[in-house]
Amino acid sequence: MKENKKMKEFIKVMKAVSDPMRVKIVKMLQVKMMCVCEIQAALGLAQSSTSKHLKLLEDAGFITFHKDGLWVNYSLVADSKSPYVASLLENFTHWLEDDEDIIELLEQLPQIDRKIIRGL
Repeated sequence: MKENKKMKEFIKVMKAVSDPMRVKIVKMLQVKMMCVCEIQAALGLAQSSTSKHLKLLEDAGFITFHKDGLWVNYSLVADSKSPYVASLLENFTHWLEDDEDIIELLEQLPQIDRKIIRGL
């Protein structure tokens, strides 16, 4: 029974990073903490799609969030309880460094600012 629980956790973690948009979210959150509107703007996704991706990553243990007034800030977990998540996050730091889409995405991050997006 214990192995079954571990297998379920492993599959959940692997499914969470089996989508290119979720991989891009992890790569962006390696660079900086972001809110939904910033992630949405960077990826060109609808708010509902962005929220679904974030929920899957959160449920698998990759990301966490905290509220700061009206903002909900997402970041990667600092110390994952899951050995699978911890290992993947460690490897993500150098994976896809030469991928053109990832390079372009990360280069645009400094210009993506919630205050500009929301007209504040």
